[in-house]
Amino acid sequence: MNAPAQLTAKDYASSEDVRWCPGCGDYAILKVVTQVLAKVGARREDTVFVSGIGCSSRLPYYLETYGFHTIHGRAPAVATGIKLANPALDVWVITGDGDGLSIGGNHLLHVLRRNVDLNILLFNNEIYGLTKGQFSPTSRIGTRSPASPGGSIDRPVSAGAFALGAGARFIARAIDTDKTGLTEVLEAGYAYQGASFIEIYQNCIVYNDNVFGDFTDKARAVDSQLHVRHGEPLVFGEGGSKGLRLDRRTLSLEVVDARAHADDVFVHDETNPVLAQLLLALQPPEFPVALGVLHRVPGQSYDQAFLAAHPTRLARTRSVTDVLRQTKVWRVG
Repeated sequence: MNAPAQLTAKDYASSEDVRWCPGCGDYAILKVVTQVLAKVGARREDTVFVSGIGCSSRLPYYLETYGFHTIHGRAPAVATGIKLANPALDVWVITGDGDGLSIGGNHLLHVLRRNVDLNILLFNNEIYGLTKGQFSPTSRIGTRSPASPGGSIDRPVSAGAFALGAGARFIARAIDTDKTGLTEVLEAGYAYQGASFIEIYQNCIVYNDNVFGDFTDKARAVDSQLHVRHGEPLVFGEGGSKGLRLDRRTLSLEVVDARAHADDVFVHDETNPVLAQLLLALQPPEFPVALGVLHRVPGQSYDQAFLAAHPTRLARTRSVTDVLRQTKVWRVG
């Protein structure tokens, strides 16, 4: 019997017309997702994408896999049910800063603390794009929008800090148009056994254009982006000229000349949650934005624990038709 042919990125793209605004960062993310699926050899019949509500949540329509477009903020709950019903499936959750951190914050919190084996992609554009530009949980103070014409006074949520506080064991960051960086974190998240949380800085060209320009613009990237790798020094700038070391007085990171203070520059340890917290707090212009896998520690996933506690769970699974036609009912009298 001949081995099945290797699928290409085009094989994972559906025939649906992609309906995002021209120039939207979601196009770049979709393209990388299809390329990663092809690279890891994902089986389309064993792959499920689950989304909530928002511009990002249209993504399941554009993939030739199984998909569920669920209700606002509830994608983690639906995805958990899918994974427990069939642990062999590769389940992805697609959400946004509004869908995942506002109405869906409670659901996202619990799926992270439980460590359900899901690949969670949070598209962060710091705005509600689908509903015409209201400020979102991640919008910065002063953001002017139809819901805050005088400028938002809300303190923004850090998606990564939220995930770390919820007990997430895998946290990564990438930029929508950074093909190399996004590919690396998606592959790492796919390989991780547990809940992988990946925040993607995504540009909304209509309602919040260039909001991340202070670190995504090519002219600024070398001094404003810190690409971390486990076991390597935390350096950035032209030729790795700048580094981060610990200020022992304030217990915070500070920028130093990496050549003059080579022995003091921190080495990235993705198993250290304290370092992850420090990296997640870095903001321009004083500091670079940390990108890549910021935190990764192994641990039993919730679905593994569930099956260990219910070893006959899958053996009792019946078809939907059998369940609907069953004659036994419980009566409460």
